Amino acid sequence: MLQKLLIISLIIFLTACTATRNANKSIYSPVRILLSTDSGDIVLRLYNKTPLHRDNFIKLVKQKYFDSILFHRVIKNFMIQAGDPNSKNALPKIQLGNGGPGYTLPAEFDSSLFHKKGALAAARMGDNENPLKASSGSQFYIVQGKVFNDAGLDSVETFRLKGRKLPLVHREVYKTIGGSPHLDMGYTVFGEVESGLQVVDKIAAADRDANNRPLTDIKLRIRILKKRNR
Repeated sequence: MLQKLLIISLIIFLTACTATRNANKSIYSPVRILLSTDSGDIVLRLYNKTPLHRDNFIKLVKQKYFDSILFHRVIKNFMIQAGDPNSKNALPKIQLGNGGPGYTLPAEFDSSLFHKKGALAAARMGDNENPLKASSGSQFYIVQGKVFNDAGLDSVETFRLKGRKLPLVHREVYKTIGGSPHLDMGYTVFGEVESGLQVVDKIAAADRDANNRPLTDIKLRIRILKKRNR
């Protein structure tokens, strides 16, 4: 009898492990993205929960759309932004950020995807001209953010999220690695940094002009690194 119970317990354990592995596999696209910059390399993973943004980003990478584009907007303790085709060979001091492929993407909000440090998200026009919060077809940002305490997160909930509560698990992340919680459920998060957070920090710290454009151009090139199941 004891032997049968042990066998049953082992089967349940192995089934649970398999289910967990399969669940983890479904989180990410098998496509890894290499973002090469003058400041170093960043590896990105894209989420399967945001298929429109995932597929569009992969399409643009395959088209080499991002080659020679600049990180045109960087703000320390907040984020670094790129994806404007007008930034290719842009003259110094020119304000950038209005370019794109000529289309937008519907928002793909998911409460489990949030603006932790390293989150990859889609930029967009403001709420007044874009009440549906549609994403830019090409512009994206990577969150640097900052570390919060409970009082700071309470303030974000009250004044920036208009009373909406952050999930406890998200609060813990914001209190450890940090992020930009005031953006949650307002911009589509569609991936995250797998490696290269130190490069994000370096780019975010770049000297910049009044429009938050780096004084020294930071060019990037994006390509598919490889496909591998997680």
